[in-house]
Amino acid sequence: MRTRRALRALLSAQPGVEVVGEASDGQEGIDAIQHLAPDLVILDVRMPCLDGIAATVEIKRRWPRLRVVIHSLAAERRDDAVAAGADAFVLKAGQPAELLEALGL
Repeated sequence: MRTRRALRALLSAQPGVEVVGEASDGQEGIDAIQHLAPDLVILDVRMPCLDGIAATVEIKRRWPRLRVVIHSLAAERRDDAVAAGADAFVLKAGQPAELLEALGL
């Protein structure tokens, strides 16, 4: 929750960026994508219900052009995220500028 608030604040401060939704787990995220049609999605690897790797697989299956960025502490899962179709993997321990760069902002 705290990370989502920080991400929302960081992204909302960027020109031309509108945060259209949030989800607390992978399945909720997929359901939200169906209704909100975002341009990109930021996921964590470690989420309840459906983790970020499985959610990425499903997102890319249903919306192949939707950009998925994994933002996680689970550095050991980077290769899994990329294999699942993630467009970028950014460590939470990194600088906010790294995430913004991965998002193309």
